Amino acid sequence: MTRLALVRHGQSQWNLDNRFTGWVDVDLTEKGSAEAKKAGALLQTVGGEFDACHTSVQKRAIRTLWIMLDEMDHMWLPVTRSWRLNERHYGALTGLNKKETAEKHGAEQVKVWRRSYATPPPPMAPDNPYNMANDPCYRMLGIDVPVAESLQLTLERVAPYFEAEIAPQLKLGKSLIIAAHGNSLRALVKLLLNVSDDDILHVEIPTGNPLLFEFEDRSIQPTTAHYLDTERAQPLPPIPVAG
Repeated sequence: MTRLALVRHGQSQWNLDNRFTGWVDVDLTEKGSAEAKKAGALLQTVGGEFDACHTSVQKRAIRTLWIMLDEMDHMWLPVTRSWRLNERHYGALTGLNKKETAEKHGAEQVKVWRRSYATPPPPMAPDNPYNMANDPCYRMLGIDVPVAESLQLTLERVAPYFEAEIAPQLKLGKSLIIAAHGNSLRALVKLLLNVSDDDILHVEIPTGNPLLFEFEDRSIQPTTAHYLDTERAQPLPPIPVAG
């Protein structure tokens, strides 16, 4: 049985502060570290070995993976980091308090910016203090930092990584852990479960709760999907019927 565990990073400081985070490189809270430790303990209960890990280039996801692997006594597992697994870019909303933004622009407008599939938030201005375009990480990687992303745009950068890096490993029967972010993981769920553009709006990924997919016959179509922490599980779309 091949397994794929998707884990959203533990609570970050801006999660706690109720701020739009996106590409800003904030760290975990104490609670977030505890969530990551629990996620590692839950993954230990699955049985069988994991073969490799993938994460973003953002510290809240990287640190979550470190803590999980330490808890599992598997820090030797190979890890691949990619900006394609970063959180979606929240554009001009980055750094703003979500409640205050809703009071200013209206809850419905903010809901469109946050949850719609194809509508991105307003773009980030070049002089925005949270503009990551000159961050040494992205300069070294040689990528153009987006100014704003919808979930659709996030999926457009996640999908090539899935096809080139993740799917081939699953087809070889390798079990994987992916520590990433709410929206990059929603993009992967959309791919794995063939979720419609409308239905993906209702998919929420809780922090620090492993979502485990299982595959048979080295297929990339899952046979089961469930959260390991059932008390904090969120509803999942149905698994597509094979064929």
